[in-house]
Amino acid sequence: MAKRDKHVTPHPKGGWQVKSEGADRAGSRHPTQREAIDRARDSARREKTEVVIHDRKGRIRDSDSYGNDPNPPKDEKH
Repeated sequence: MAKRDKHVTPHPKGGWQVKSEGADRAGSRHPTQREAIDRARDSARREKTEVVIHDRKGRIRDSDSYGNDPNPPKDEKH
């Protein structure tokens, strides 16, 4: 089974939802974006996937990887 990223998006009836990529329905619905992000991160950590956070207009504003990231950040170590 392929692992599917978690998307935090506005819910059509208000609040915020967490949807797995490709899913027809939201996995959960929350009154605030913060609550939705927290739920998505918990799920992504368990499933080793990515969280993609959208703004109110549906544009991607941030993402976090909790799995085997093929393009990890290249931090300089001193």
